[in-house]
Amino acid sequence: MAARKSASKNKNKNKNKKVRVALVQMACIDKPDQNVKKALERIGKAAKAGAQIVCLQELFRSRYFCQSEDDAQFELAESIPGPTSKALAKAAAQHKIALVGSIFERRAQGLYHNTAVIFNERGEMAGKYRKMHIPDDPRYYEKFFFTPGDAEPGFFATATAAAKIGTLICWDQWYPEAARLTALAGAQILFYPTAIGWHKEDVKDIRIAQADAWELIQRSHALSNGCFVCAVNRVGTEDGLTFWGGSFVADPFGRIIAKASADKEEILYAECDLDSIDSTRRHWPFLRDRRVDAYGGILKRYGQS
Repeated sequence: MAARKSASKNKNKNKNKKVRVALVQMACIDKPDQNVKKALERIGKAAKAGAQIVCLQELFRSRYFCQSEDDAQFELAESIPGPTSKALAKAAAQHKIALVGSIFERRAQGLYHNTAVIFNERGEMAGKYRKMHIPDDPRYYEKFFFTPGDAEPGFFATATAAAKIGTLICWDQWYPEAARLTALAGAQILFYPTAIGWHKEDVKDIRIAQADAWELIQRSHALSNGCFVCAVNRVGTEDGLTFWGGSFVADPFGRIIAKASADKEEILYAECDLDSIDSTRRHWPFLRDRRVDAYGGILKRYGQS
């Protein structure tokens, strides 16, 4: 009887699993070492505030260099492991946290990726995700710099002590297929390191519509997959872009539970109750009702041909 009571007590003790996440929203300058120093300081601050998982914004080491097709910017790239990834690994081990950092990766001569590296609480590289969807728009000339990820599987989840997480990057956030496959791999929390902003010529109505759409599509990923979504953006004006910040965390019901400002540097904290994933999926059983036998057409570019 005593053994049963002890087991029951332990079961109840572990019943609720809440994870504290932190998103580091920064402005960047043209001095990479100072950007890294700032990020490391804020990682430490987040850990002291109880964060178990910390995520940095896309390409946090530099200003957003993809606004022009300037081949001199390739000098910003690093190998993995390299100086920045080693510094992040050390920080993860020092603070005993899981950490997501976005790096301009030099994979080989002439071959570069936009890569998110996931470190576990021991400072080990637990996952490496190379951005799959690469934009080519005015001031987002990423196809000039980045090769799409080619690892198998392309979308995956990484186990950490706090939660099983999936990492996607910026333009990936507009694709429900990416969120779905990452959630199907077991991700409880999706992280989206981001660098998105307004063109200086955009009028107010367009700016509002763009930011609303960015938030809405990611909230829909949270709801349709019954998981948490964390999007972390940068702030500040860099050449022709003003980054709109607005980093946020959405729960499995698609509700925003924490949101940062549009123009200030800050660390955004949120508590993710992992038990709510199961509860939400019971009442909104989208994964149960998926017609996996009827989705062959998704492999077509458009229509039936």
